[in-house]
Amino acid sequence: MERDLAWEGCHNVRDLGGLPAANGRRTRWGAVVRADTPDRLTPAGWESAAAHGVRTVLDLRAPGEHRAEPGLRPPGMTVVNVPLNDRDGGARGTPLYLRSYLERHPDRCARALRVIAQAPPGGVLVHCVAGRDRTGLIALLLLSLAGVAPVHALEDYERSETRLSPLYALLGQPDDALRVRARLEAAGTTASEVVLALLADLDAEARLTAGGLSPSELAALRERLTVVDEGGSQDAGVVVAMEDGSGAAR
Repeated sequence: MERDLAWEGCHNVRDLGGLPAANGRRTRWGAVVRADTPDRLTPAGWESAAAHGVRTVLDLRAPGEHRAEPGLRPPGMTVVNVPLNDRDGGARGTPLYLRSYLERHPDRCARALRVIAQAPPGGVLVHCVAGRDRTGLIALLLLSLAGVAPVHALEDYERSETRLSPLYALLGQPDDALRVRARLEAAGTTASEVVLALLADLDAEARLTAGGLSPSELAALRERLTVVDEGGSQDAGVVVAMEDGSGAAR
């Protein structure tokens, strides 16, 4: 299985499956996919998302960040919006956002994770705009809960930089990685140092419990995200059949 996914219109899409987790388990293919905004998906791109098993879309953007009508989204997909924005402009859009936001807003992070825990059968697509920091925070919390080693969680986070470069070129914009590096250099650190420092002392269960997640919801997240490791083979439990429904956002 290939973690990086080619969905026409998006540039930073990958499955969180296939990573070694705690207690002889491995992250489950098709359970959670992280992405940049699906507003850019073409009809073929949405077909790819549906074929991958996506049935729930967790949108982390704030009002005003939406740039397209969701008319192309196939029926049978439910959209839930849990904004992870605030007024802390200094760290926003850089890895410095990760610890800052988690410490100040564990309740909002818990609400986002609750959507995944309570989602109906099928995959969950998690996205913001670029699919890097807000989406990255949710991915880091999920991987930490699953017992994925920091080195693998960091590798997942760092994939966004190379995946997004073609998007900025396509849009005729400067590569945002340059701005991020400059901000980190001014703070005397690097992206890998920031992420590894966060993971080194992160007790994701305690943070999310403080934010309001129940023990049963934490257990549901681990069960949804992981499967017994039988040599890294594809998990057969991913739901692919379309469900009936309007697909209207709620």
